[in-house]
Amino acid sequence: MSQDNYKETGDDMPQEDNSKPDAAQEQQPEEETASESGEKVDSGKAATGLEESSGKTEKANAARKDPKDEKIEELQERLVRQMAEFDNFRKRTEKEKSSMYEIGARDIIEKILPVLDNFERGLSAVPEEEKGSSFAEGIEMIYKQLWKMLEDAGVEAIEAEGQPFDPNLHNAVMHIDDDSFGENVISQELQKGYKYRGTVVRHSMVQVAN
Repeated sequence: MSQDNYKETGDDMPQEDNSKPDAAQEQQPEEETASESGEKVDSGKAATGLEESSGKTEKANAARKDPKDEKIEELQERLVRQMAEFDNFRKRTEKEKSSMYEIGARDIIEKILPVLDNFERGLSAVPEEEKGSSFAEGIEMIYKQLWKMLEDAGVEAIEAEGQPFDPNLHNAVMHIDDDSFGENVISQELQKGYKYRGTVVRHSMVQVAN
């Protein structure tokens, strides 16, 4: 019906429904979806955070040692140090003991050497006709016994006559010109020198040819 016909009949003209869906209502499902998605993301992050926190706690617990284990390790380290110190002390004591023994032995040998010199002088002064006597033979036996004792203890005589002069072994108190000897060669030994275990106890007193 036309607009005029509605007027004649007096009926109200139907109103057009110009209403449109509310934009807020249309967007609501999206917002709800976004909200649901956001909750899911937040839940995932929370779960990851809990796992990381749990892992850190486990590491912290692993790093934290039992006080008993720490005490055992401390005692073990102390024991190792004390054993090392004791071993060093033992070696040092043995070295000092050996050094003291050698010093004491050298001192005794130095005191015995003049006695050995006197035996040698006495034997060299025995007349030729008395060398076979029981007295001379007895003196010689005592001399050999004394020398054997010193030799067993590590004493040795220093070679001198006919050897090149060595200031570490010999003490030159005289010099002569003698063509029968080479230059700086010992021509005569005036007093024997001795070494104890490779160390000079007394230098040989010698005469050196120029």
